[in-house]
Amino acid sequence: MGKGAWTLFIALLALFGAALYVGFVGWTTHSDVEMPTYVYVMMFVGIGFTLLIGCGLMALLFYSHHKGYDDDAQGEIK
Repeated sequence: MGKGAWTLFIALLALFGAALYVGFVGWTTHSDVEMPTYVYVMMFVGIGFTLLIGCGLMALLFYSHHKGYDDDAQGEIK
C-alpha cells in the first residue's frame, strides 16, 4: 500500500471512530428515558430487514456480472 492509501485508510478510520463516539454519546446521554421492549424488537427487525435487502441486492449484482447479463448487446447501434 502506498502513502496515499494509508492516508485514506487512517482518515476513514478516524471518521468511523467519530461516528461511533457520536452514536455512543447520543445513546447514553438520555439514559433515564424508558423505552418499551417492542421498540428494541422493531429496531432490530428493521436493521435485520435492511441488511437482508442490502445483501440480496449485492448478491444479485455479483450474479449478474458473473453471468454477463450487464454486458453490452452484440450488434447494438450507438
